[in-house]
Amino acid sequence: MRRIKSILLGGEGLSPGENRLHQLYLLLALTGFGLLNGFLALRLAACSYAPLYHPAVYASYFDHDPIVALNILPAVLLALLGYFLFRRAWAGYLCSAVPTLGLALANYYKIQLRGDPLLASDLRLIRTAGGILSHYTPDLSRVVLVACGGGFLMLLFSIFLLRNGLKNRWVRLGGLLVCLALVPLLGPRYYLSDEVYDRTTNYDAIHNRWSDVELFVSRGFWYPFLRSVPDAFPSPPAGYDARSAQAFLDRYEDADIPEDGRVTVVGVMLEAFCDLTDYPMLSSLPAVQSLYEPLHALEAESVSGDLLTNIFAGGTVDSEWGFLTGYSRHSDFRTDTDSYVRYFSAQGYETVYQHPGYGWFYNRQNVNRYLGFDGSVFTDNGFGKLVSPEQAPFHSDAVLFKYLLDSLDARGADAPPLFSFSVSYQNHGPYSAERKDLQVLDASTGWSAETNSILDVYLSGVSETITELVKFKEALDRLDTPVVLVVFGDHKPWLGNDNSVYQELGVDLDISSVEGFRNYYATPYLIWANGAAKAETGASFTGAGRDCSPCFLMPELFDLLGWEGPRFMALSRDMRSCTPLLHERELFLSDGVLTDTLSPEAEAFYRQFLCAQYWRETKGLT
Repeated sequence: MRRIKSILLGGEGLSPGENRLHQLYLLLALTGFGLLNGFLALRLAACSYAPLYHPAVYASYFDHDPIVALNILPAVLLALLGYFLFRRAWAGYLCSAVPTLGLALANYYKIQLRGDPLLASDLRLIRTAGGILSHYTPDLSRVVLVACGGGFLMLLFSIFLLRNGLKNRWVRLGGLLVCLALVPLLGPRYYLSDEVYDRTTNYDAIHNRWSDVELFVSRGFWYPFLRSVPDAFPSPPAGYDARSAQAFLDRYEDADIPEDGRVTVVGVMLEAFCDLTDYPMLSSLPAVQSLYEPLHALEAESVSGDLLTNIFAGGTVDSEWGFLTGYSRHSDFRTDTDSYVRYFSAQGYETVYQHPGYGWFYNRQNVNRYLGFDGSVFTDNGFGKLVSPEQAPFHSDAVLFKYLLDSLDARGADAPPLFSFSVSYQNHGPYSAERKDLQVLDASTGWSAETNSILDVYLSGVSETITELVKFKEALDRLDTPVVLVVFGDHKPWLGNDNSVYQELGVDLDISSVEGFRNYYATPYLIWANGAAKAETGASFTGAGRDCSPCFLMPELFDLLGWEGPRFMALSRDMRSCTPLLHERELFLSDGVLTDTLSPEAEAFYRQFLCAQYWRETKGLT
């Protein structure tokens, strides 16, 4: 017994044979811990998306053998790699547990909060994600506690019962080289292989084959996460040729803004702003009807429609950058990039950006320069003196709209025309589930206290936003300066973990249908002009607007102003005539029907559009 104990714990005085047994024990223990980490990560993946039946999802992994192996192998390989690299078993364990369980937990909470899985490209936004998550209270569910508790127990075991490590440097070097050699061997052949991906198709426990999050969860976490790594390094569209893409764009011509039709353009993207009267169960409530009446009155004075976004409950810059650039898809901007902002600058406009939040969120402080803004005002360099960062997510729209109005009033007669764009921060989720004194709703709704609270907090904030927006519009109408106002919501709001409020209200979020797609992705937009702008342009600026993707909203504005715009906008108009929806899931609208296919002619044009768009983004300024 004493000999077995000494072999397990190691130490001095072991014979060569006993030492080999001890090293074998360490390797087997670490391999076992790697396996356990992998299984815990799989369990987190199976439990991450509430609409699915978690036990069935977890069981389905074992009915498709490659799924289990592809998810478990990285955890084992990391444990052994860490052991050979650092010589200590506990270090090897941490090399496996920290990324395996840490990223699996991040994926779990990202899906819980946003209905969107963690992809490799998200790792470039760790600071932004940390700022966002600081506002949320993590739900310490049973599966999370088991994962954290299990990970901690394995760490203790590795520290106290796997104490002595590998001393032979040549064995360590050989093991390290074997582990490293497996990466290029396994990556292309298994993790990036389309054939293997097809073999892991797992519809057993999911509801919607069009849902990216369900398809992701159906394959676990680590396998689909690693498969997303190439997407973190954007590649050109299929069939891309730089010369052909440039030649295709060169078919169109740039046009200047008419000297006698220049107006100030003020764009405002409102955080998590949507019209909840779109949902019958809320539109039937008098309090909710009354709250949205001023917005509906403003829409009647404007050209208004729905923005069909790519995002839900987060990812705000997708709508923001789609409007500012016209891109239906884009990378994270890392260098000077052609955009509609640059077009305004080239036309003699001053271009300014305002946001009562930190500039490092989504790297806006740098991206705004890459897109061509002359200046940006954030919490860091202006708004922090007007509203505290802690208060901004709850009550900052009054500050933002006053700042915009004061800036317009301060412009002299000789100032150049202005393109102003702002992103609000008020109404950023989460919304408290513990409000007792309801201000908009009352307990007679019959919904749970948590749902009433979340809705009441959101609606109270939106009520303030609408009030401030209407006051801003009225102030603009008193100006002699011609001003056109563009307002839109970036995405639907977070309403409870796992969309609990939407579920209790019975909102259809099945994106395979037009109704479910709109319920999930549509936000309102409006384009309004003051009296001076109407007189300047001769347009009424009223009526129904086209429902479209964010990349087509600027062309909608230019159409109303009678401006032709840059050549890429002319190309965008032709693309819009094929489909006003270019969704990241490769979904389109054809004659009002949601589809994933286009006519052969439209499909060919779409592929050329993507290539020209990519050329403009990457080489348009060279």
